[in-house]
Amino acid sequence: MTYAADRLWEEAAYVSYYLHWQLDSVLDLEHPVRQKVIEEIGRIHRAQAGD
Repeated sequence: MTYAADRLWEEAAYVSYYLHWQLDSVLDLEHPVRQKVIEEIGRIHRAQAGD
């Protein structure tokens, strides 16, 4: 199964924006690792917002 290109770019932009990582570094992550990083960014935001 191929991961949708639009979704990949959305994830890469999200991680790059919030963690200030280079795009190449984000794109080099394996999908499960990238998903975990995205989950952790969301968890941090929820904790900061008090949700």
